[in-house]
Order: sequence, then C-alpha cells, then structure tokens
Amino acid sequence: MATAFATTTWTGRHYIDGAWHDASGATFENRNPARTSELLGVYPRGDRSTVAAAVGAAREAFIPWRRTSRIRRGEYFDRLARLIQRDTDALAAVLARESGKILNEARAEVIEGLHMVQYVCGTARQPYGTVIASEIADKDLYERRKPRGVVAVVTPWNFPFAVPLWMLGPSLLEGNTVVFKPSEETPEIGQRLMELFIEAGFPAGTINLVHGHGEEVGEPLARHAEVDVVAFTGSYHVGSMIRRWAAEADHKTCACEMGSKSAVIVCDDARLDLACDAVTLSAFKTSGQRCVSAGRAIVHRKLLAPFIDGLLSRVSSLRFGDPFDPASFAGPLVNLGGVEKVEAYNQLAKDEGAKILLDGGRAKDANRADGYFMTPFVYQQEHRPDARTLREEVFGPHLAVIPFDDEEQAIRIYNDTPYGLSMAVITEDYRRWRIFRDECDYGMGYVNLPCIGAEVHLPFGGVKRSGNGQPSAAALVDAVTHRTAFTVNHATNIVMAQGMSADVRK
Repeated sequence: MATAFATTTWTGRHYIDGAWHDASGATFENRNPARTSELLGVYPRGDRSTVAAAVGAAREAFIPWRRTSRIRRGEYFDRLARLIQRDTDALAAVLARESGKILNEARAEVIEGLHMVQYVCGTARQPYGTVIASEIADKDLYERRKPRGVVAVVTPWNFPFAVPLWMLGPSLLEGNTVVFKPSEETPEIGQRLMELFIEAGFPAGTINLVHGHGEEVGEPLARHAEVDVVAFTGSYHVGSMIRRWAAEADHKTCACEMGSKSAVIVCDDARLDLACDAVTLSAFKTSGQRCVSAGRAIVHRKLLAPFIDGLLSRVSSLRFGDPFDPASFAGPLVNLGGVEKVEAYNQLAKDEGAKILLDGGRAKDANRADGYFMTPFVYQQEHRPDARTLREEVFGPHLAVIPFDDEEQAIRIYNDTPYGLSMAVITEDYRRWRIFRDECDYGMGYVNLPCIGAEVHLPFGGVKRSGNGQPSAAALVDAVTHRTAFTVNHATNIVMAQGMSADVRK
C-alpha cells in the first residue's frame, strides 16, 4: 500500500553528511505548472558554501564506502527497491503534480527508476573485471574497474525520478560517493528520493542533496576541484560548458546527455496505422518535452497524403489537460520559458514558409488558462539546410513533416542537424531498416516503434551535440569507473613480455 504523501506546501532542505539543513538564506518557490497559482513548496537556494560542504562530505565518505563490500553496497539497493515499490503511487502523484507529466506517465517513470535500482542490485554479484591470458605462462593478467571518487549528479526536470537513478545507481554501486542536484523545477521528487536513500540505510556522506539554481549550485559543483566525474542531463548549452570545464581539469571526466532533433522515418512500405501511431507518440508524449521527442517526421512522398490524414485525425483529438485527468494524453509545459520558446518556433515555421497543417498554440480556455498548456503545432516543410525549425531543438508539441523521395535523401535529411540522439524507421523491409541503422547518426534506434521508450539495461546517449560518448543508464558504469590493468608473476624469476631481456647482470 503506497504511502499517501501530503499535498500541503512542502519545505525543502539540503541533505549533507547525514543531516538535513534548512534554508539559511535565499529561497525559491516551486509551483504547479498545471495551476501556477498553486504553491507546492519553498526550497533553500544553495550557493558555493553549500556545494563545498556537500563535496567535502562526499570526499570524506569515499574511502570507507569504496572499501565496503560490493555485495553489501548492492544490498542497500535491494532495500531501496522495496521502498520504491511501497511508495510507487505516492511518488507518481508527487511527480505528476510537480512536473506536469500525466499520472500514467509519472507512474511509468517511477517504475523505470525502480528497474534501474533492480538492475544495479543484480549487478552487485556480477563480475566487475576480467582475467586475460598473458604471453608468459607464469603471469596472470587482470582488468579491474575502480571507482573514480566523487560524482556530481545534475539532473533534469522532465525525468526527475528515473534519470537521477540512472546516475546515482551505477555511481554508488561502483564505490563512488555523490552530490545530487535535482532540477529547481522539480525539487520535491528529488528530496523524496533522498528520503528513500536515507531510509534504505545509505551511510552519511555517501549521497548528499543540494537544491538551487544552475549558476549558483550547478556550476560550482561541476567545477569543484574535488569532483571527479560530472553526470549531467540537460541542454547542449550547459553540457558544452561542463565538457569544457572537465577538459580543463587534470582529473575530471563527464557524461553529458544533451539535446536532440530526433525523428521518425516513414518509408513507402510502412504500415500506415503503425506509422501514424509511432509519430504521434514520439512527437507529443510528455507534450514533446522528452530529449528523444521527435521534432521531425520524415515521410516518403508516396505515403505523404494518407499519412498526414491519419496523423491529423489522431493529433487533433488528443487532450492536453490536467495531469490527474485520465482523459489527458499529456499535460502542460513545465514553465513560462518553455511556452515562449515553443511559441517563437511556431512563428518561425510560418516565417520560413511552412505549410501549416495544425495551428496549435497556448491553450486559453478557462480550465487551462492558469497553466502552461500548449496544443500541437504540425506543419509540412520541404527540407532546406537553412530552415532553423528543421535543425534546432524546440522541446514542445511542435512537429515538422518533411517529404523524401528515396533512402539516400531520407538519410541526408535525418543527419542534417547538429544532434544525433534517437531515430525510428517504419518499414516492412529488413534490408531497408539495416541501411538506416548503419547510416544515420544516433545513439538509440528503433524499428516499427516510436523513437521514445528506452529501457535501463541499454545505454542511453547520443552523438554530435547530443552527447559526449559516455552514455547514461546501464552504460554509466564506464564513466564512473576507470579500468586498471593488474599483472601477477607466479614464477620465481622475471620474464618480460615481447621478448625483452630481464638480465640485470650485463
């Protein structure tokens, strides 16, 4: 039976070195994006001194945590999984109220976070190194993974429960300690998650929580000299700065998952209903606020007219409403800045000569006027390299339908963005989808599916501006550990590899 979290105004606190800390200075408000008049909570606005205290606690806890049995570390995650199962419904309600995600999606996200915890728990008893043959019969060669140290985990508002666990889980299991900064748009679910880590018994200092704004907390955290890894999901603008700071440090690495201009490619042999469903889900789930949301449907010209008819019949009937209304397909955008950005790109599509198929915009009816609700904007546009709307990320319910004539053109259109995160191809021809698999720039690919729907035991990341080659989820292990080579000689004399002489008496 889920714990019923209260819906009263929440008081936020930092959690550092095993203790809660109330606001001692500036604060910030957290409001419901579906009803902006509703104040959800007030949170402390951290600063450099808060970051320094949290990083210091994590550094102090690192050696004892690293020395803790890996299996013992996994047992903490076993307890955490059971707590998430206990509180699934209550956590989903908090997430929906705070992020604007509909309740069904919010619950699915909590389950996704649970799956990450279960995966991490299971890997605790799996090998974390290999034994390799040596040229010399009396030598054993080992490759082992060692934790890097202190990991800064900076997470987004659109997946404020699952994405933190993608990062926190592998980091902590591998023996690192963590400073966790949730998004200032969704601080409550981050703090609720912290409470579960505490209840699961994680030792003081192994995981620390700091609230605040990016420039006041996120930047000092990412640049702190005692932070060894920055795990970040968010915009390219911020991620590119984190990559630069890491490059300037002697020891720091980063795993950055950033923006996208993902797409669904609809071939001329596609099943029409499947294609229309896949594009609708890809473009408009979460109101287009997924990093993998499809901003483009790249459609074979032979199928264009029936595809548009099928797409518009679906999209025009979608309900963008209250997250707790079972009839809602999606909820509001997260803030006013998001609304203004989508409105600007809607206007830009018109200015660039697009054919408007569905002229969406901000919902102003009485039931939604107090929230950040947007309705779908769909347009047809021939591909042009200078069309900004076809190349730049919008992050809202904004979809371009782009015709193509052959596979080579479709591949060129798909690749003609600075991003490369997610791609789906709808076709009945296995030879055809293989071409797209091999020639398109992406991190996650799908066939006859939406370009959303990642599972945690796969890597999650992209290429070009979408990522830096260190994917998240299960693959984060490679970012938060370093591989070490270890050689043991069982002979009583020294024999060198490559035939090199070991004679020291010449």
